[in-house]
Amino acid sequence: MPNRPAYYLLSLGCSKNTVDSESMAQLLDAAGYVSVEKPRQADVLIVNTCGFIGPAREESVRHLRALAERKKRNQVLIAAGCLAQLWGPMLAEAVPGLDGVIGTRRWMDIVTFVEQVRARRNGIAPQPLYHLPTDALTVGEDERGARRVAVQGASAYLKIADGCRRPCSFCTIPTIKGTLKSRPPERIIAEAQQLAAQGVRELILIAQDLTDYGNDLGMRDGLATLITQITRAAPELAWIRLMYAYPGAVTDRLIEVMATNDKVVKYLDLPLQHAHPAVLRRMRRPSNVEWVYRTLEKMRAAMPNLAIRTTFIVGFPGETDEEFEALLRFVEEVQFDRVGVFTYSLEPQSPSAALPHHVPAAVAEERREALMLLQQRISLRKNQQLIGQTLPVLIEGYDAQQHISVGRTYRDAPEIDGLVFIEGLIPTGEFVPVQVTGAMTYDLVGKVALLPTTVIKHGAAQEAA
Repeated sequence: MPNRPAYYLLSLGCSKNTVDSESMAQLLDAAGYVSVEKPRQADVLIVNTCGFIGPAREESVRHLRALAERKKRNQVLIAAGCLAQLWGPMLAEAVPGLDGVIGTRRWMDIVTFVEQVRARRNGIAPQPLYHLPTDALTVGEDERGARRVAVQGASAYLKIADGCRRPCSFCTIPTIKGTLKSRPPERIIAEAQQLAAQGVRELILIAQDLTDYGNDLGMRDGLATLITQITRAAPELAWIRLMYAYPGAVTDRLIEVMATNDKVVKYLDLPLQHAHPAVLRRMRRPSNVEWVYRTLEKMRAAMPNLAIRTTFIVGFPGETDEEFEALLRFVEEVQFDRVGVFTYSLEPQSPSAALPHHVPAAVAEERREALMLLQQRISLRKNQQLIGQTLPVLIEGYDAQQHISVGRTYRDAPEIDGLVFIEGLIPTGEFVPVQVTGAMTYDLVGKVALLPTTVIKHGAAQEAA
């Protein structure tokens, strides 16, 4: 039996990119390729790049160059993903030795593309092969049977849509991904059922704009409807987590579904980007800050222990001291649970690149540090308020030598939020009631609680059985 061709796939960037990588890997596996962990073992080297901001682009180029420099004569190197779509032939100029460039919108063509690149490489083709359609993303129609999921332990990301129709001036996602394309609900529900059947405990729904789901399918309140359908179809799932909600799109029905559905964790990622109306208008974002106050008040009334994550951009073109001070006051007043802060990244292909009065990098960094320092105090105070409470924790691993286990509460999304460090060794994937005994800025320390005790389940106090 001839040896199966091997591939090495490096996935960079966000969880949405991870799902794309997993989908490509499924197609390659089905076509007879075998995955390997080390580049030197592979016939095909693939990097699923990130191109969202400058540092991510630099990381992608750095990894591609490192592989190109060590590439053997019989190997081919392919750049896939966001930076491939954004730069196209420019990426081959930045990375000598690149054999192929495939964009985000036709990831499902990876097997055919790999075969074409390998055939050309056998003939010592002088130029890379490009596959960069700009309007060919057909979500749900020709995904070639690949699941749009990425499983990580007891948790799994499930992509429900691709692309974005929002006009944010700082963002290149519409250029990279195109406009919103929602996946058919029946496909999503079937994948949720498969994940539940294989033992996944936490399902994390992701998209560029989760709250826009179904708009292109003629659905109203599509996300709320989808959540209800998933929980009915896959009751084995313990947690359903929502990431990437858009300001102004959190409807009353979505709040009701979140508040009344026990499977939906009381957590929402709502990237606001700023709090001064003038900056938000320059960002081409919703600028009605009063809506934010009203909606947060409504959500917290319905879900008193709701954990809210948001992100802000500081140093956006034209941001004045007064506008930044307004952002600081807003964060102090609202008291978010989790905050990510980024300095503005100049994206040449975004509308904001043409704006005047760019903020010096040093000033932007000072503002980032000031906002993070403020949020660290808020986060520590909120964590300290949890001391003495008991929360269910999903165990993600343990250290046998240190005799501690590590997990997450409903307040913490994987990879971006805090952890809980627990005395003793607990099997991965288990839910255990943990009494919080200590608090740090982002993380908690605890011990397994003795039952019966009061357990905070998804933000609501209940008596443990």
